Amino acid sequence: MRDEINPAQHAADSEVRQFVTFVAGDQVFAVDMAPVQEIIRVPEVVRVPLAPRTLDGLANLRGKVLPIISLRRLFGYPERAADDASRAVVIDLGQPLGFVVDRVASVVGVDVRQIEDASGVSATVRSDLLRGLLKDVGGHAMVMVLDFERLIAAEFAQAAGAARVAAATGAMALAGGDLDADDERAADELQLVSFEVAGQEYAVAIEDVQEIVQMPDEIVRVPHAEPHVMGVMTLRQRLLPLVSLRRMFALPERAADEQSRIVVVSKGGAAVGVVMDSVNEVLRVALSEVEPVPPLLAREPGMADIARICRLDGGKRLVSIIDAASMFRQDALREVLETQHMQQDIDKDAGADRAGNDDEEQLVVFRLLQEEFGVPIDSVQEIVRVPEQLTQVPKAPAFVEGVINLRGSVLPVVDLRRRLGLPDAARSDRQRIMVFVIDGVRTGFIVDSVAEVLKVERRAIEPAPSLSAEQSRLLARMANLEKQKRMVQLLEPRHLVAEGDLAQLAGLAA
Repeated sequence: MRDEINPAQHAADSEVRQFVTFVAGDQVFAVDMAPVQEIIRVPEVVRVPLAPRTLDGLANLRGKVLPIISLRRLFGYPERAADDASRAVVIDLGQPLGFVVDRVASVVGVDVRQIEDASGVSATVRSDLLRGLLKDVGGHAMVMVLDFERLIAAEFAQAAGAARVAAATGAMALAGGDLDADDERAADELQLVSFEVAGQEYAVAIEDVQEIVQMPDEIVRVPHAEPHVMGVMTLRQRLLPLVSLRRMFALPERAADEQSRIVVVSKGGAAVGVVMDSVNEVLRVALSEVEPVPPLLAREPGMADIARICRLDGGKRLVSIIDAASMFRQDALREVLETQHMQQDIDKDAGADRAGNDDEEQLVVFRLLQEEFGVPIDSVQEIVRVPEQLTQVPKAPAFVEGVINLRGSVLPVVDLRRRLGLPDAARSDRQRIMVFVIDGVRTGFIVDSVAEVLKVERRAIEPAPSLSAEQSRLLARMANLEKQKRMVQLLEPRHLVAEGDLAQLAGLAA
């Protein structure tokens, strides 16, 4: 629902100006009608790290990102939760901004002779933030006319003239994160995405993983299909067959929950979704730690799709590598693909992928607090579990949480919550370390959880409102997924560490 005010409905003659009057705290204010786009109910918001404290967050207004600012906080009034009377007054100041007020009083036409200078007024609001005073208007003896441009100039310096700034930062941020060329060992390593099913750990080669998505609300059953073929789902206007790894390996049934994920595996132009209990991490495994399945086990029906086994942590951790090619040779899957007439569409998509799809960007989505953030998938070197204890290094920079031993190399670890000025959190099993290479220095950042790998159309990615200098560098873009009612803030990994701190991190990793 939306309460709109249309300036065209309030025509004024040359001696009358239109104002919107509203209440914030114990004061009555007004704003000139001209820059007011509309007045809406206070929307739900996405919180933004590194933004001024007066920013409540970002909202989705008919497909556009709208910063929501607390007028109470700007004036230093006591906090108060929004209620049915609260409104956001949307004002165009180079970019639309929504200002939360306690209630909107009225729209009034004011004779210019009733407008006085505010330089001598004594009030809770500084006179330099006022455009003037309205006398005896709307039943109020005095109404202060706010100068919103000056109001945000100090705290939201980046937002002043932000249309130009956002366009520039958005254009510069279109490039994805850089990967260092120090992966010369890649030929001697496997990069895997690992998952868990019934307490067992499995993995698929990362080049065979197209994306990772959440369970759909609806799965269409396929008549006469094999038991492990759950049915088909719609994924971006095409049908995707789903198989249950639990059923495929004759493991106990379990209902899907919020941690369940679908790993979209592609091979030879075909794609299938494999239902997993949860996503674990991205692994880099030396070939010396990988061995084929013993011949005796390979003959077992449940091992037919297992190609190799990784022995990690000195053999204490076994990860079974699923052979994607073997999975697609199953008659049951081929029948589903043919029955649903998908193969032709899939081949087209695969051809587009091989040619390079410039219309989409693939992101790794992770969470901090309740908010979702994303980074380009090419910027993520790997994702690993957080060990029970990080090794503290004497005289290490204050922002470094500790170091870990990652396959014989020292990896400095930074808490991303602390880096973004968010409250600290206790360690949990869902936390992960995302490893980036920043100007040649490999660094890990602790996140609350890794949610999914997501393909986003580039038209859904737009410059984020420029709210502070640091925020505009680190979080310059956002994916506005209107249909899903999601906004994913896109983080630029190369700005996570200041240039002056990189040398200290490199010293730790040496």
